[in-house]
Amino acid sequence: MLCQKLTGILSICRRAGKLMPGFAPVKEALPSGKVCGVLTMSDISAKTYKEVCYFCQKQHVPVLCLPLTMDQFGSVVGRRAAVAAVLDAGFFGRMDQLCTAAQAVQEPSE
Repeated sequence: MLCQKLTGILSICRRAGKLMPGFAPVKEALPSGKVCGVLTMSDISAKTYKEVCYFCQKQHVPVLCLPLTMDQFGSVVGRRAAVAAVLDAGFFGRMDQLCTAAQAVQEPSE
């Protein structure tokens, strides 16, 4: 259910021109101030994830790890990538909301 909602938002975000897939384009766009958040896929390499976090932290941009693989992301967006920048705060906020809600459901309550 979560993956289905996320792929729907990603599809709309891509069609609106507010999604920038690929590590190199994301890295170049970060200093511009246009990036609202960065998405990483679940099968990203540890080295790439560390680099993404480093560059995002320098620019005070949040990073969100999606429960999607690079192949799933590629089938929705049309380009297989481990990293993508979201250029719209509304889209990024909704994805963050969905992922946070899913994590809260999975964690046992005390």
